[in-house]
Amino acid sequence: MGLINFIKNAGEKIFGKSEEKKEIEKADLIAAHIKKYGFNTNEIMVVVDDEKVTLSGNVDTYDTKNKIIVIAGNIEGISEVEDRLLVIAPVANTPVEPAKQYYTVKKGDYLSKIAKEMYGNANKYPIIFEANKPMLKNPDLIYPGQVLIIPSQEN
Repeated sequence: MGLINFIKNAGEKIFGKSEEKKEIEKADLIAAHIKKYGFNTNEIMVVVDDEKVTLSGNVDTYDTKNKIIVIAGNIEGISEVEDRLLVIAPVANTPVEPAKQYYTVKKGDYLSKIAKEMYGNANKYPIIFEANKPMLKNPDLIYPGQVLIIPSQEN
């Protein structure tokens, strides 16, 4: 749980260009945007306060949690996501949250360059690509300001 920062003027344009949307309308649009990527939003509450999104509720895995945070934050007009999501797992198999890191794409970045910086090996870019599916459909289509999930290095 915590607060994750994003770049306000980068990301998908889901609010439109017309008049400012009310926070409740923005929350509904963000929830629909998350659902568009195939995530169950029935147990997720989205609240918008100006440029900040608060996500609360239950999810099934840490992978799902991280992807939902990144989807909500990579929207134009959103600069912060407050994570109040809980991973619900059977008591006997209570998972430990894996180390996670986020990376904000800079101009001139590409996934193999990021992999070289994060893992010391440009050929490990598929790890980053897979961690950010379904938000990324092509490893060559990233943009400055986009926040990516960087999983811990797999051996």
